[in-house]
Amino acid sequence: MTDTHQTREADMAETPKRSLTRHLPLAIILIVAVTGFFTLRDYLSFDTLSDNREALLALRDQHYLLIAGGFLLAYIAIVAFSLPGAAVASVTGGFLFGLAAGTVFNVLAATVGAVLIFLAARAGLGAALAEKMDASDGKLSRLRERLRENEISVMFLLRLVPVVPFFVANLLPALVGVQFRNFVLTTALGIIPGALVFTSIGVGVGEVFDRGEAPDLSLLWAPQILLPLLGLAALAALPMLIKAARGKPEL
Repeated sequence: MTDTHQTREADMAETPKRSLTRHLPLAIILIVAVTGFFTLRDYLSFDTLSDNREALLALRDQHYLLIAGGFLLAYIAIVAFSLPGAAVASVTGGFLFGLAAGTVFNVLAATVGAVLIFLAARAGLGAALAEKMDASDGKLSRLRERLRENEISVMFLLRLVPVVPFFVANLLPALVGVQFRNFVLTTALGIIPGALVFTSIGVGVGEVFDRGEAPDLSLLWAPQILLPLLGLAALAALPMLIKAARGKPEL
């Protein structure tokens, strides 16, 4: 048996192990997400925030940096593991830190969490699927090429259109091979409008709790909020519309 043959056999033996390792981060995320859905949804709620708001405010006043760091880590974990409570976390950011700092913390934490799940998905299923799309012929290959030409526009649309769940907008780009820098850029900028809305709700949430009510998240669908978001989405789609007007590519 030659050395080359032995090396080839060794590589083939290691392939399943490398494949398992590559898929492990996404598998862990899925397991934690399912577990968290059934065990944490009653705790990551507005009732919990209402019950503990005085203690949280006292801790913030005494240990601002510690509470800010803990908030960031908790929010990153919520997003990275697709746990319930992302809206609650965003409102909490406004409640604890105000509109300016709260928005910065919310955007930073959501972006980091999104990047983590993107990298986990890309290392596993995303890498395999992107390779198949690149190697394929016909419509699938051309569709992949069109996506590459319009990545930033498509990603901004995913972030700005409220009907797209956040975890879908994190997973889908990884599965179709969106470039990392484009993902980070469009995530960090594209979630700012929504973050401003949720953070502003949090700024006044204390008064809502005093009235014995829950925060009204339907504000996101109010015309004064929804129409500007749709306007930004239309602006993001403009480059694709211009390309289509110049000559619709065949798929």
